[in-house]
Amino acid sequence: MKPIAVLAIGGNSLEQPGRPASFAEQQRIARLACEGIVDVLRAGYRVVVTHGNGPQVGQALLRSELAASAVPPIPLDACGAETQGLIGYLLQQELTNVLRERGLWQSAVSLVTQVVVDANDPAFLQPSKPVGPFYSLQEAERRQRELAWVMVEDAGRGWRRVVPSPQPIELVEIGAVRTCLRAGHIVIAGGGGGIPVVRRQNRLQGVEAVVDKDRTSGLLARQLHAELLLFSTAVDRVALHFGRPEQRFLDRLTWEEARQYLQQGHFPPGSMGPKIEAALEFLAAGGQRVLITSPENIIRAVRGQAGTEILQPLRAAQPRWSAA
Repeated sequence: MKPIAVLAIGGNSLEQPGRPASFAEQQRIARLACEGIVDVLRAGYRVVVTHGNGPQVGQALLRSELAASAVPPIPLDACGAETQGLIGYLLQQELTNVLRERGLWQSAVSLVTQVVVDANDPAFLQPSKPVGPFYSLQEAERRQRELAWVMVEDAGRGWRRVVPSPQPIELVEIGAVRTCLRAGHIVIAGGGGGIPVVRRQNRLQGVEAVVDKDRTSGLLARQLHAELLLFSTAVDRVALHFGRPEQRFLDRLTWEEARQYLQQGHFPPGSMGPKIEAALEFLAAGGQRVLITSPENIIRAVRGQAGTEILQPLRAAQPRWSAA
């Protein structure tokens, strides 16, 4: 069977700095990613798409809070489900349009996906996942004071709210993902990292958290025995000293270099860090390629013409796993 590629589309890569984050604008930007996704399909892969929802889930939370005097507010996991459906619809529609324009028969399907986390994960005591828009220091301090938000500075781009981000353990709907892949569809799953749930007395129950999309993408790629894991984000390549005068872009990283730079703190935990962590785990488990690039450069990165590639560990080659 054809190899599997897991393409992770960042929530921030559906918005552009200085432009309004309207739904129409997100559609326009999503078109770039969807063209790249279909290019990967045509390059001979079966494709699974994941996506972030950091800005969007923050907006959903804000809308819920502003409307609380008129309608009951909804919890964070429900906001995640809401944005998973919304962004899934956006990508599904644009993918369908691109597929038909290119004369391809495949369909794009969105799966509302739950991800099991540990109720005792220490992340619940240490919020770290950025959600929502960027704020000035003054506005961040006001929201921290008045709304009891936990706010952090995010890679020199402003201040953002952070929420708990527990580790994903299990994708509840993994069987459905495999079924749709075998049928030849492009599958959109694990949106926003998946809806976080815990198991209590053999029942699933949502929890107030946001699972990191990159970690869920890595887990999904490992469970599917994918060959390629590609992260589409707001930047074309990985950089050292990001946002500083000494910034240096990287075209290739060995597995060992990526681990060393991660340990040295070059990749922040709220942005590039989880991508590098997921990449290292995926490659160590037998994955073949990891690429990090921007939406418009997806197929060029697959061809080795753009982005940053992280190479497999320098050790005895493992037997190549069979695709799901």
